[in-house]
Amino acid sequence: MSRVESAVGVAFAAEAPVLIVGAGAAGLCAALAAIEAGAEVVMLERDPVPRGSTALSAGLVPAAGTRFQAALGVADSPGLFAADIQRKAGGEADPATVDAVAAGAGPAVEWLADAYGLPFSVVDDFDYPGHSARRMHGLPSRSGAELVDRLRDAAERAGAALLTQATVTTLFAEPDGTVRGVEAERPDGGVERIGCRALVLACNGYGGAPDLVRRHIPEMEGALYFGHPGNRGDAALWGEALGAERRFMSGYQGHGSVAHPHGILISWAVIMEGGFQVDAKGERFSDETRGYSEQAAMVLKRAGGVAFDVFDERIAAVARQFEDFKQAEAAGAILSADRLEDLAALAKLPAGRLARTCSEVERLKASGGTDAFGRTFSAGQKLVAPFKAVRVTGALFHTQGGLAVDGSARVLRPDGTSLPNLFAAGGAAAGVSGSTAAGYLSGNGLLTAVVLGRLAGLAAARLV
Repeated sequence: MSRVESAVGVAFAAEAPVLIVGAGAAGLCAALAAIEAGAEVVMLERDPVPRGSTALSAGLVPAAGTRFQAALGVADSPGLFAADIQRKAGGEADPATVDAVAAGAGPAVEWLADAYGLPFSVVDDFDYPGHSARRMHGLPSRSGAELVDRLRDAAERAGAALLTQATVTTLFAEPDGTVRGVEAERPDGGVERIGCRALVLACNGYGGAPDLVRRHIPEMEGALYFGHPGNRGDAALWGEALGAERRFMSGYQGHGSVAHPHGILISWAVIMEGGFQVDAKGERFSDETRGYSEQAAMVLKRAGGVAFDVFDERIAAVARQFEDFKQAEAAGAILSADRLEDLAALAKLPAGRLARTCSEVERLKASGGTDAFGRTFSAGQKLVAPFKAVRVTGALFHTQGGLAVDGSARVLRPDGTSLPNLFAAGGAAAGVSGSTAAGYLSGNGLLTAVVLGRLAGLAAARLV
């Protein structure tokens, strides 16, 4: 159970100048930055091997103005990126945080590439919803597992101490909110108390806590949870007990394309390159291009929880750059047929309705038209045999609400003052997506994990 107790009279068996709870992308970037700034670092991770939400993602970090973009002739800037974030969030996101992450993302990606050898490249063969430029940077496998593994290796080589299978349950604090240390439980029931001079919460959101999901995002109650089970809301609960402000607790990232029942993420490239979704009647039910996050609720409500992505081999070739899609093909989740009626039979969809839906989509593509849902189709994306389909559902990936932070990732009170030595990044911090799933711009999760993690590590090192 997450709790905060008085530090008065508490003895600690060891002390770390900078203590980091969580070793996903946020915690590992914080560790690297703090070590570079001259601080000793200890990371506490509940899993046997750091994985977290990062490993479940595609590992893509949006960043503007990088040399990787320049090499492809992509014109972009932090200002344009910030505007895209705010437009998707409906202007709700904190401007200081938006400016900090938009300005810091490019330098952070190049820092990881130059200092630690992470081989980033830009996804350059399709556009993500809401982005005005191609700015999604990923590693060769386009997987979050590769990202977290490379970051862990870099942190260990840099000298960070990593204690795994250590679940932090308690923070010990002074009356003014200064955190003096933590208590962590081991699998055998043993406990360790470790003191600190600065604490970085890089641990989790609350997608794995059904009671908190029910309270803050009721539309996703009972939905497939595609995040890490350790996301139990510890950071938000600790922060609340310390008097911190919590923001956007109803914000989250969903995804409307998780292969069902296989439980494998299907890249939204299958939609953005000219595919579409139908319900069990073979009919479309929404503008899929608004974003994969808000599409989760659309699939759950309008399609009854099950939909089908319909696309073709050309689009599948684009999607194969993602390890998840290749896994879905290997698992037999991707159906394929040379005729639409045969595809309908494989998917158990009404052949006539699917054919009419596809015909209407192709008519709109030919004219560059806009449908009744508001989707505008691009010419030149006609589907041709062999046709593909995959049965999907909507899922909750991770929450975007959390502790309010400033541009240095310091945790804030409701009056705007900062807690003395507490920092937050990643799922522990309030994101830049506003209060709804519709505010989530592709990559916002890893954006705040990497950039706020780096900023938190730098600021914590300066403090100590």
